[in-house]
Amino acid sequence: MDDLIEALTILRKYGNPSSPTHCEHDELTVCIDPALVSTKDKARLVDLGLFVDEDYECFKSYRFGNA
Repeated sequence: MDDLIEALTILRKYGNPSSPTHCEHDELTVCIDPALVSTKDKARLVDLGLFVDEDYECFKSYRFGNA
């Protein structure tokens, strides 16, 4: 859980939408535009288990999806 909390804390610097996440088919989506996120923070997010989805302009994770 610590990795998820750290990832969300990083992403919060770039926005605080009213509906920030969506989880479906073992995939967690965080609705923050990757274009706003620094290269350093993107690299850390990858280490924590989130990746950039350029098609939908968001971050996704299979690590934190529903079980």
